[in-house]
Amino acid sequence: MQTDKEVDARGLNCPLPILKAKKALSEMASGETLTVVATDAGSVRDFQAFAKQTGNELVEQQTVGTDYFHVLRRR
Repeated sequence: MQTDKEVDARGLNCPLPILKAKKALSEMASGETLTVVATDAGSVRDFQAFAKQTGNELVEQQTVGTDYFHVLRRR
């Protein structure tokens, strides 16, 4: 999926992938999409909770090997 911005959070553990996503989203316009690539298995659950709490849409989550891809749409 083609997105407007990508954040590489590989090798970072909770809560750093969420914090990097939050910072990136704050610099984006409403409706733009962000991909966050993480290696922390807990990030799947973390991004689901983050989307619910912030009102940003979690468009897609995908696992490829040891990488977890999270696609968010800015509210």
